[in-house]
Amino acid sequence: MATEHLLEEFPPVSTAAWEAAITRDLKGADYEKKLIWRTDEGLAVKPYYRAGDLDGAVRRDAAPGKFPYGRGTREEAGWRIREVIGATGTESANRAARAAVAAGAEEIAFAAPAVSSAAELRRLVAGLDEIPLHFEDADEPTIRLLLSWLHARPRSAPVSTGCDALANVEFAAEVIKSAPEKLLPFTIHGNTLEEAGATAVEEVGFTLAAGVDFVAAMQEHGAGVDRAAMATEFCFATGANYFFEIAKLRAFRMLWARVVESFGGASECARARIATRTSRWSKTIYDPHVNILRATTEAMAAVLGGADSVTVAPFDQCYRPSDEASRRLARNTQLLLKHEASLGRVADAAGGSYYVETITDFLAREGWKRMQQIEARGGYRKTLTSEEISKALEEKLAAKENAAVLRRRVLIGTNQFANPAERALKRVEEERVNEIKRGARAYERLRLRSERYEAAGGKLPRVVLAEIGDAKMRAARSAFAANFFACAGFAVATMRCKKAEELAEAEGELIVLCSSDGEYAPLVAELMPRLKALGRETPVVAAGNPADAEQLAAAGIADFINVRSNPIEVLTKWQERLGI
Repeated sequence: MATEHLLEEFPPVSTAAWEAAITRDLKGADYEKKLIWRTDEGLAVKPYYRAGDLDGAVRRDAAPGKFPYGRGTREEAGWRIREVIGATGTESANRAARAAVAAGAEEIAFAAPAVSSAAELRRLVAGLDEIPLHFEDADEPTIRLLLSWLHARPRSAPVSTGCDALANVEFAAEVIKSAPEKLLPFTIHGNTLEEAGATAVEEVGFTLAAGVDFVAAMQEHGAGVDRAAMATEFCFATGANYFFEIAKLRAFRMLWARVVESFGGASECARARIATRTSRWSKTIYDPHVNILRATTEAMAAVLGGADSVTVAPFDQCYRPSDEASRRLARNTQLLLKHEASLGRVADAAGGSYYVETITDFLAREGWKRMQQIEARGGYRKTLTSEEISKALEEKLAAKENAAVLRRRVLIGTNQFANPAERALKRVEEERVNEIKRGARAYERLRLRSERYEAAGGKLPRVVLAEIGDAKMRAARSAFAANFFACAGFAVATMRCKKAEELAEAEGELIVLCSSDGEYAPLVAELMPRLKALGRETPVVAAGNPADAEQLAAAGIADFINVRSNPIEVLTKWQERLGI
């Protein structure tokens, strides 16, 4: 059956026709408020995109593997599955690495072993001749060891290190002048920016500025631009903002190619070598298996964005040393994406998506502007020394954490839909929980506080959700209140009642009224005297934000919870008041 003209039978639909259909469906609702998403990066995301949205986009149409590499640095699809080996001894690290390779890893990153001699290096890499290697915490002596080792092994697989490219530019220039092409001795770390609160624009702009500083410094010290560009790896963390994470990598590659070109470098040397790892900021200690789902989408974003190497962290890494089972799950996540989901079969599968291309263009434009701002202030290192970057990131991180506190950033199982019966205290290591900045930490502190109280012999307060009155409102507000108090680990029980007398006898340390706003006043007028007559001082909270809140408070309502409440403040207050 011929398919060349399959779509010709469908008449074209104009943008005006789409807009008219949307306006009809909105039935008078505000278009901007309902359908426009304003991101932290400053982009107003529309409900749909068409080819016309790409008019004027700063991009060069090129196939994958062609300059300026917006569509990837390779003509074929694929990436390397990088696995981090945390064992400290050289022999144990080697065994773990070989086992990981046998199970599907395609690149090994050694995180811990201190290699101080050629003999130790040989023991560490024994049996890994054809496997690309990465040394995360390599220092200057380690790099010198690698140089000697690689000069004696010209056919070695690629080797890279996590040594900060800007830590010692004199040493970097010395190494680059003599390093074989198989060695990428330095890394520019953009991965720390995501966890420090940076938006995708800042990740692109700041990392690009660091790269510009590095190439300029290499030129000053007599190292060629081409070799400097090819001796550097860029590391990014991919977070939960799926499409922006895809576009972030595409935009950065395109801009890095422009940087190398502007320094006079050859186009074939302008390929950015990008390694990614899944974000640590998005991971939680409660309902931790959701971390597997989070890591899967983060890895997908890295793959579709064209990363060269991808590391998926084990789901339990944020609260304990990972065991073999969790490491296997992390490894298998990528194996499934590569071999079952076939993400390794198509180069730049996201290319041509009007939405992704629009975001890519936006991040490229704004990231370039951010880099230029840093250059105007004297460059990346000078700006970093003046703490201008850290101050900017502190503000963004505070806003990001506040969004998690107010549940505008949803962390399933932690700040939304928490399971109050779950216990994590016995499985977590306190130092690990607080080691890195994560969005869930404020809620986790509340939960762990409740657990410690219970472990010390205390009885967790019982919160009674009193469903009364209007059927629709009582159900909605009961569900909201159950979710709200579960986030602090309170024991929650639902009670359906018809009269205040029934409610007054409820067994619990806190009563939450779940009804419609108009029914609260008469209900409170009956309930509070009844509680007093029974000699009970059980505090009563109302779910909602009624207009007569002041009068209800005067009548005895102790608090109100609603979507505008700050859960951390409210839950902390009730923990303290109820004895936790």
